[in-house]
Amino acid sequence: MLTALAALAMPTSEAIAAKKGRPAQPAEATAPREAGDPLMAIVSIKSQQVTWYDSEGWIYRAPVSTGIKERETPAGVFAIVEKDKDHHSTMYDDAWMPNMQRITWNGLALHGGPLPGYAASHGCVRMPYGFAEKLFDKTRIGMRVIISPEDSAPVDFAHPTLALFAPNAQAIAAAPAKAETLAREATDAATAADDAKKAAAALTRETAPLTASLRKLEKLKARADADLAFADKKLAAAKTDQAKAKAEEFKQKIAAKAAELSTQLDTAKADAASKLDAATAAKEAAKTTQAKKTDTAKAALDAKLAMEPVSIYISRATRTLYVRRNTHKPAPDGGGEVFDTSIESPVEIRDPGKPLGTHIFTAVARNDAGLRWTAVTIDHGDEAKSALDRITIPKDVLDRIGPTALPRSSIVVSDEPLSEETNYRTEFVAVLSDQPQGGFITRKPSEVLVADDNGGYDNGGGYSRQNDNIFGLFFGGDPQPQPSVTRRRGGQQYAPPPVQRGFW
Repeated sequence: MLTALAALAMPTSEAIAAKKGRPAQPAEATAPREAGDPLMAIVSIKSQQVTWYDSEGWIYRAPVSTGIKERETPAGVFAIVEKDKDHHSTMYDDAWMPNMQRITWNGLALHGGPLPGYAASHGCVRMPYGFAEKLFDKTRIGMRVIISPEDSAPVDFAHPTLALFAPNAQAIAAAPAKAETLAREATDAATAADDAKKAAAALTRETAPLTASLRKLEKLKARADADLAFADKKLAAAKTDQAKAKAEEFKQKIAAKAAELSTQLDTAKADAASKLDAATAAKEAAKTTQAKKTDTAKAALDAKLAMEPVSIYISRATRTLYVRRNTHKPAPDGGGEVFDTSIESPVEIRDPGKPLGTHIFTAVARNDAGLRWTAVTIDHGDEAKSALDRITIPKDVLDRIGPTALPRSSIVVSDEPLSEETNYRTEFVAVLSDQPQGGFITRKPSEVLVADDNGGYDNGGGYSRQNDNIFGLFFGGDPQPQPSVTRRRGGQQYAPPPVQRGFW
């Protein structure tokens, strides 16, 4: 036990911590070398500390304050999705949250704030004001943020599966020119599709009166044919010569009218045939050019994304592999950027009933073998090497992303399903279900845009919103429900509550 004299010699914050039986607050520190670009930040809930890493190791450390009891900061895997230099909370009385770096849309962020020396926030990660300001301009959207219940750090790691992500120098060198060429082709295809659509619409307008006239004649002809059939029945039912003569006269009049209408209809069809054929051909051409527009746009996007780091999430809960790459396109509702979701595939996991743990593998730099990787473990199941040994990544996925894998690419292996907070404007959000989640599971569900059938987002004069996961809606896929995963706590199996979402 500390003596009173020793306590008096301490800085005030340490004396307070000692008096309350808490460990001394970690000190802010900078590595004794030139810092590179940050690749990831790891928050330790246990130590109330955040450490930032570049490709060579740690570069900055600082104390933090995470969430209080029942408003805990959830442990898990996140990424920066939005940055705001002068943010004010929409939930907590306009509270100032300077140099805010959001990691979920339902209220989790890293930002400057008061640090009492212990967990004291409503779920965010508070950092020293000056530290948050210093880091703000050094990070980028999509940078990995790991929140660990314990003290975790990246270690150098090699594995045959990671070696499959071998950058091809020729493919990487050719990528910019390929992307530029396909972007031009996509622009030309979009112009052609718009022109074809306008031409088809113009011909449709021109032929609308002809179509209406033909429909009118067809209805009159059908009515005359019905009257002629009625006249035949009336003639057959006539009993007297006078009745038969009258019925015959009626039939002749109806037959003449039907014949005249038939002639008019045939003549109108002949006159309109060329214009109607042209309108039909224009509609087919519009469909063809629209299909080409879609295909070239997809090819152009894939070529552009080949120059971006790739993030992979492999879930034992869903036995699915998910891929995310940042398109750098602003989200249509004005918050964050859109992440591509076009690759999603079943994945083979050996012994699927056995926990994998949660491991984050990050390509930190190039080397002679291709890429140099590190590993971070925040939930212990299998060892990192054994966990990767049990996973077989589909060849078609490797063929698409392996040759152009870049530093900052990552692979996350976890027992957890993706949180429902993962949507079109996040990379990945996954929380550890055997750790407290606080307000993350109680806040109002966040709203996300839903694309309409015309490829837009406006519905009745305003954005159409839906409280749902929209994997792929911006990229042609279908939403997939994320099942919960049963974990063990204290020897008892339990199913964690479903994660809800809400605005911050």
